[in-house]
Formats: sequence, structure tokens, C-alpha cells
Amino acid sequence: MTETTSASGDALREAMTRVRHEVGKAVVGQDGAVSGLLIALLARGHVLLEGVPGVAKTLLVRAFSRTLGLDTKRVQFTPDLMPGDVSGSLVYDARSGEFDFREGPVFTHVLLADEINRTPPKTQAALLEAMEERQVSSDGVTRPLPDPFLVCATQNPIEHEGTYTLPEAQLDRFLLKLIVDVPARDAEVAVLRRHADGFSPRSLDDVRPVVGADEIRAAQRAASQVAATDDVLAYIVDLARATRQSPSVQVGASPRAATALLAAAKAWAWLGGYPAITPDHVQAMIVPVWRHRIVLRADAEIEGVSPEAVLSSVLQQTPVPL
Repeated sequence: MTETTSASGDALREAMTRVRHEVGKAVVGQDGAVSGLLIALLARGHVLLEGVPGVAKTLLVRAFSRTLGLDTKRVQFTPDLMPGDVSGSLVYDARSGEFDFREGPVFTHVLLADEINRTPPKTQAALLEAMEERQVSSDGVTRPLPDPFLVCATQNPIEHEGTYTLPEAQLDRFLLKLIVDVPARDAEVAVLRRHADGFSPRSLDDVRPVVGADEIRAAQRAASQVAATDDVLAYIVDLARATRQSPSVQVGASPRAATALLAAAKAWAWLGGYPAITPDHVQAMIVPVWRHRIVLRADAEIEGVSPEAVLSSVLQQTPVPL
């Protein structure tokens, strides 16, 4: 690595640190979720945030997207939302006598899919091509989406009334699933203090854009170039194979899940200034990357086994490379 390249990498990492600081002006006590959003952005992935109502999921995404200085659109997912309301649709133009394509809100840099599991699977599927291929196909025409492109979806736990379970194919399009919990007591007191001092979640005037599209693309390229030794790659494969052999698992981590874990580990390593990923980076990312990708057996679910518990067991049983 040349001195110039190193200096450039340090500047990009400093920009990402500024993102954390700016988001912190609006959201308190969710540092882990902010890190997850950064990792997904760097790894060119998407994020699913799950939590009960009122833990600032939507505010977090709004504040994060504002720091990026990119176009952002929001879709409130409801039971009557149609696929064309997301991806776009053909509209008849009476003046020309022809049908023109009207772009949907997915044509943006950052898409906030709010309460995504409150709409039926048919509408959720409208995002599949966009999230995987970064394009929308309609009437035989393929239209590319802006670069960078990031979907940040929020959902309530599935046991809440009026929610639908996301299809496995949809879940697999999300690089990370982050659980947004109620903040710690001190953080919750800080939230109330801000509101007592006049803070309004409707206004994010204090949150400034601190990076732009060019910096984000440069950071994405830098993160993708973080090295990975054969031993660490084999470790990821062994972890994936161990999930498939678990007696509690019906469908284990796929090869695509392994590549997702590699990408997330690279992004996490780059943020920390590491030239190569280590087993520690893999272990840190395995739960948010795989918790939504493994399917438990029905009897295991009845017994209260969780994906997180399975992954913890897999980590304990799989030898770590030296």
C-alpha cells in the first residue's frame, strides 16, 4: 500500500466517523445499529431493522441517510400497497397516445421501506430485482438504479398484529438483520432530556450531510479490497457447513450467505483500519448476517431455540484458524 493510498483510506474512514457523530445528534443509544448501516453501505448490501414500535428505527434511517448527502425516498408499506407503487408503472399519456413509464420511489439512492412486513408478499417481491440486480424491468425494458443504492427496511416483530412473514427469498436480499432494542437506562434518560430541551424527531436540521456519492463509492472500493487469507475463507465455509449439520436447523447457511459474511467482515475490518480480515471480524458479523438466513426446524422453534443460539453454538464448536 502506497503512502498516498493509505492517507486516502484514513480520510475516508474519518468521513465515516463523522457519519456516526452526525447520526448521534438525532439518535441516542443505537451505536450498534449505526455501525450496521455503515457496514451495509460499504459492502453494497441492504439492512433490515427489527424492533418494537417506538425505538427510533425510522428516525435512525432518516438521520443516517441525511448524513450521506444522497437522494432519499420513503415508502410506508401498508396492506393495500401495490407492486407498482414501489417499482413504478406504465401510465397512459393521452397527448401522445402511448404508455410512459413512471418511476417509483425505488429510483433513489437510499430507500426507506418503512414497516415492510405490513404489506403482502406480492408487494414485498417488487423489491427483489431492485435489491439484487440494482435495476427494474418493466415492459421489456431494464432501467438501472442510482449508484450507490441502499434499502433500509424496518419491521415490527412478526408476533405483532397486522404483520406478514417476509419470504425467504426477500430475507436473503438483506445483508444484515439488526435488532433495535430499547436503549439502556442512561441513553433513555438522554433521549428524554433532548425532548425536554425542544428536540423534535420531525426535524433533522442539526444533522448535516458529511459525505457524498464519490466518497461512498471510493470507500466501497477500498472495503472490497481488504485481503482474506485462505485459512479465514475456509473458516467461513466451515461455519456455514456447521449450520447445515445442526440438529436444530432445517435450512443452513448457503454459499451466498458465506459470501455475504465475507463482504460484511471486509467492511468491518476496513472501518477498523485492518488490511485483512481476521476470525474476530468473522465472529463479530456472523449473527447479523446469518440470523435471518437459517431456517429452524419446527420442533426446535417450539422448544424456544433461536437462530442466535444456534450460531453461538456453531462458533463454539468450529475450530478457529491460528
